[in-house]
Amino acid sequence: MKPDPIIDAIREVRHRISTSVGHDPQRLVEHYRQLQARHSHRVLSRNTKKSKSKDENTI
Repeated sequence: MKPDPIIDAIREVRHRISTSVGHDPQRLVEHYRQLQARHSHRVLSRNTKKSKSKDENTI
């Protein structure tokens, strides 16, 4: 696989976050829950209702 700088950057950030919580899975989950609560206005919910595509609505 050829190197991907974006993936490398994501992995670096994830590693720094993990290091900041002592690589403790419970603390890591709590960290992400706090982030989600703090930024809930930025989290999109998936529409659970299936809608028909334009092609399906056309007769």
